[in-house]
Amino acid sequence: MTRRPTPSGRRRTAATLLLLAVLASGCSGSDPGASGPGPDGTTRTGATAGPGSTTGGTGVPGASSPGTRGTGTAGTTAPTGAPTGDPLGNGAGSTTSTAAPGTAAPGVALRVEEVAGGLEHGWDVGFLPDGSVLVTQRPGRIALVSGTRPGARVQDVAADLSDVYVAGEGGLMGMVVHPDFAATRRFTTCQTHAEDGRPVDVRLVTWRLAPDGRSATRVRTLLSGLPVSTGRHSGCRPTVAADGALLVGTGDTAQASIPQDRHSLGGKLLRIDLDTGEGLPDNPFASSADPVERRILGYGHRNVQGVAVQPGTGAVYTAEHGPTFDDEVNRSVPGGNYGWDPSRGGTGSGYDESVPMTDTGRFPDAVPAVWTSGPITEAVSGATFLSGPQWGPLDGVLAVAALKGQKLLLLRLTADGDAVSEVLLPPGMDAYGRLRGVRQGPDGALYVTTSDGPGDRLLRVTAG
Repeated sequence: MTRRPTPSGRRRTAATLLLLAVLASGCSGSDPGASGPGPDGTTRTGATAGPGSTTGGTGVPGASSPGTRGTGTAGTTAPTGAPTGDPLGNGAGSTTSTAAPGTAAPGVALRVEEVAGGLEHGWDVGFLPDGSVLVTQRPGRIALVSGTRPGARVQDVAADLSDVYVAGEGGLMGMVVHPDFAATRRFTTCQTHAEDGRPVDVRLVTWRLAPDGRSATRVRTLLSGLPVSTGRHSGCRPTVAADGALLVGTGDTAQASIPQDRHSLGGKLLRIDLDTGEGLPDNPFASSADPVERRILGYGHRNVQGVAVQPGTGAVYTAEHGPTFDDEVNRSVPGGNYGWDPSRGGTGSGYDESVPMTDTGRFPDAVPAVWTSGPITEAVSGATFLSGPQWGPLDGVLAVAALKGQKLLLLRLTADGDAVSEVLLPPGMDAYGRLRGVRQGPDGALYVTTSDGPGDRLLRVTAG
């Protein structure tokens, strides 16, 4: 559990921009610097310097420079000024820095491979001990991909998903493979649930995969009662924490009172037992008489679609959609209020999306975002950390997928983790369309799902 910092101690340093020009293979309308596949048939992405600066911790994309062929040399802009305060973010004062002129940095090349196609709105991925991969698809299907290299086979997993309500943003969404899968063969999905064709709730369902991987049977409904409306703002991203707890990012279903209501599971980050679905005894509201409140780790969220656990520290970061501005990445603080209140404290007549994403006027103790998209939206979704020496200078950055933005944002955090010091943007990823799920696999590669419809793909991204 992370100690909650004081508002004055959370620092918003300037985010600087490094534009990674991605060289896409076989794409119509490709970027000016795009080239064809290399001799091994894969796409290599060369990094080049780009202009731009941001202030107040907000990363606003700048224009990209034309890409270079093959492995490029990266340029970066460095923030000036040093933030003050202790490493835990509890010191007094803060520093807002501005971008300095670009300086040379070691070259970074990315390599993008298509593992498999024929998917439809791939939402999440789960890695199995035998090297195969489960992929949830929003229309209510589960795929088993035979491996993690190009040319992998895709087969449907037979499962009773007839009660999944597929509408708007709802359907079959996030998934986690249980840590003890080798013994239990269990995985848990997040899905909108219907009865007699009407949406009832969003729920977490635990499954058991057959030994041959061809079918899955329901073990139990782990948690029900997450709110649902038309399918809008359904969440729903589960991730296993470093301590084995199940973290679940949920949506507010576009209902104004829900984000600030601690007796609702919507617009929250939940922390529950993976086996029972109950709140954990060290949760911030564990003494509440309400079992709903006992499950809450943080509240005041709009639509959390990314939950990432930082290797080494166990710190938890979430990514969520803003309205027409301020998508956010937040650091989880037990009991924290993240300040989204479209009800205006219950005084509004509807779902008012003009209010601030983090309304510190109404909630002075609201936890500030680590990063925001500023006056635009990227529709950020899945999030995961790149970890390991195979990533070179990208080791430790937070990778965040964007749907509307059709890009992969790579956020380098400050040493205390309370702000973003650098934003790495791969604009050429728009060659792959809307990006939804990102997970680092056991082999250290990054796996990304596209979310455009029939013909969606599972991609493998490595430092090349």
